[in-house]
Amino acid sequence: MKIDVLTLFPEMFDGVFGASILGKAREKGIVELAAVNFRAYANNKHNTVDDYPYGGGGGMVLKPEPMFAAVEDLVKDAGPEPRIVLMCPQGEPFTQRKAEELSAAEHLIFVCGHYEGYDERIREHLVTDELSIGDYVLTGGELPAMVVIDAVVRLLPGVLGNETSAVTDSFSTGLLEYPHYTRPASFRGMDVPEVLISGHHGRIDAWRREQSLLRTLQRRPDLLEKAELTAKERSWLEEQRRLLSHKERDGCSGPAADDSGTT
Repeated sequence: MKIDVLTLFPEMFDGVFGASILGKAREKGIVELAAVNFRAYANNKHNTVDDYPYGGGGGMVLKPEPMFAAVEDLVKDAGPEPRIVLMCPQGEPFTQRKAEELSAAEHLIFVCGHYEGYDERIREHLVTDELSIGDYVLTGGELPAMVVIDAVVRLLPGVLGNETSAVTDSFSTGLLEYPHYTRPASFRGMDVPEVLISGHHGRIDAWRREQSLLRTLQRRPDLLEKAELTAKERSWLEEQRRLLSHKERDGCSGPAADDSGTT
């Protein structure tokens, strides 16, 4: 995969592209990462990339010429049509499903803006996707682009040491991930659930599924509306809802299920 980022601050990506999972993927040749300063494509002697908005108003707007010229230069070599991703507060909320969709592309170009916004012609005639990572405003599109790139690259074959990691991550199954434990089995009176050290893989799988369902119910119940669940699981979740409701009324807290793995 090839990923280009159009930004006024390419130096922001130096550490991100060279460290951790992204750095390793780059070293393995799985992904080609580049941050490009689109100011170099300005068509005036002052390298101006923004201007005042027509109709008045505060702030400056990114001009279309540099952005179009930069994208055209990046795609001038024969190759697959890229997905051109505009990072903006008005975009589609970024999700794991979108990360999976983008991971199938061969070439991604991220457009990171600053100032008040983009000339609308960039939005209408240049980009293929508009993404937002949340309902808040940041200084520019660089940090959101880093988030999306990290989520996409880790899904590429060969990037993660354990190929099942991406499959079992939170949101990959439509649910939050189950709890994890490691050695020691007992720490300061806090014990690892017995089922996890039983060696019984069927019980372990059932427990993990149950805990994933329960954690999603407690923390992100909205995800359950679209999750693929069996009739038995939906019935069990309804019982857990009732138990949680009783606990809340009684002023109690904590999980409603045990560690038996019987879902």
